[in-house]
Amino acid sequence: MSATQIPGYTYGTTQVPRSPLSLEDLENLKKALLFGPEDEKYLHLAGEVLKDQIEQILDLWYGFVGSHPHLLHYFTDGKGNPNSEYLAAVRKRFGQWILDTCNRPYDQAWLDYAYEIGLRHHRTKKNATDGVNAVPHVDFRYLVTFIYPITVTIKPFLAKKGHSPEEVEKMHQAWFKSVVLQVALWSLPYVREGDF
Repeated sequence: MSATQIPGYTYGTTQVPRSPLSLEDLENLKKALLFGPEDEKYLHLAGEVLKDQIEQILDLWYGFVGSHPHLLHYFTDGKGNPNSEYLAAVRKRFGQWILDTCNRPYDQAWLDYAYEIGLRHHRTKKNATDGVNAVPHVDFRYLVTFIYPITVTIKPFLAKKGHSPEEVEKMHQAWFKSVVLQVALWSLPYVREGDF
């Protein structure tokens, strides 16, 4: 399925609100993370390595979420009943997010979509994309704590194509920095105005 055929995937469209942050803010966040051109290079390499492993990665991540009721909770009606259609719709966008993380330029469209992703986790827009009746808000603490499993579990996939340990480590560090950067951007709807 191409990105344009993924339901609810609105990257680069007029449906995505403009981020309150500027490109200068984004550059300053990248500097704070020591994220530079070498990281961009290794993220692109990671994209090549991961592109045919997306379903296996998602199987692992969904297995992790599904095995923890407090995480699966956000895909339920609040009474413990998971919405399989909602899980499937988010899975398609999650797979595209892996590719976007590695391949998209971190420009205005990328910054705007990071803001949109944050809104879709926050009560502002949660459930609206898929028109579902699910728990209305993802608690912020799980955005932050999910950084670790999303980072640590990607490394074995990065190592599957015969790259040197040094190259794998550089891809992994670039991925880690990008995930931290994105979670920082996703946090914007959770932070009081003037505090971000």
